Amino acid sequence: MKKLSRGILAAGLAMVATAAIAEDKPLVGLVSISATEANNARYIEGAKKAGEELGYEISVIDAAGSADQANAAIQNFAQLGAFAIVDMVFPWSSIGAGLDAAKAAGIPVVTWGGGLGGSVAATNGSGGPMVVPVNELMLKNMDGKGAILELTYRTGEVCRNREVELDKALEAYPDIEVTKNEVRIPGYFEDGAQYANAWLASHPAGEGNLAIWGCWDDPSIGAIGSLRSQGRDDVLVYGVNGNAQALENIKNGHMTATAWQDSFTEGYNMVKMLKEIRDAGDSWEPKAVEVPAVLVTQDTVEAFLSEHPDAIN
Repeated sequence: MKKLSRGILAAGLAMVATAAIAEDKPLVGLVSISATEANNARYIEGAKKAGEELGYEISVIDAAGSADQANAAIQNFAQLGAFAIVDMVFPWSSIGAGLDAAKAAGIPVVTWGGGLGGSVAATNGSGGPMVVPVNELMLKNMDGKGAILELTYRTGEVCRNREVELDKALEAYPDIEVTKNEVRIPGYFEDGAQYANAWLASHPAGEGNLAIWGCWDDPSIGAIGSLRSQGRDDVLVYGVNGNAQALENIKNGHMTATAWQDSFTEGYNMVKMLKEIRDAGDSWEPKAVEVPAVLVTQDTVEAFLSEHPDAIN
């Protein structure tokens, strides 16, 4: 099955390369951890907008949470002589084979949330700084005691970094009980609901300060389904990324807070930088080009949506 999948991937990329050559367009390959997830989709839209303005052919491969598929896609883009390659969320340390192939071909690789390391030329969308205001609000609301359900995902660098940030913050709160469950990609909505059901069974209403924390919005949104089906309004729910469903849930009082990530601008800015990276060659110094996140709560959501009406579409 893996050989068949890679064969289909290679055939698809060959068709993209043929189209790019026919139109004399530089090929930019985007390798996404989950191309249909809302935040990934916004990043891809921003990248395509920049590509359209610059005359690039943007080709997207959905690696469906598999580092093996991500490496295969990057290697294939390298064989096709891509202008540049964008790794979306996979840690640079898990795409070593792909990075080696791209480096050998003289093709720069940038990451969205994958961090700086190896031969990565630039990164943005880093997970750690983005989650800090969410963590601070949650711990303030818990007043030093209670229980948290953490919905984690360790294949992605962004979620790893966000979990590390929460772990560090929790060191000062020994009276907060933590339960960690790792969700899958695909399957994060279902896993969020399932883990919430199990956790709620051992944390009845009236027990104390309770919170559900997702390393991005979607697992928390899955958990909200369980809360609503059980009529539980005593649990505060936090996410990160600020996708449309999360903002709608905050607006309707089902979610407590998220950090809105302007992933469209992150994708746009990164693709705009690719020519600069190529032109600099060996003199290029790797760097992070972050776009700050915005904390959105039930108190601020209306003002936020007035300023960013497209965020909920």
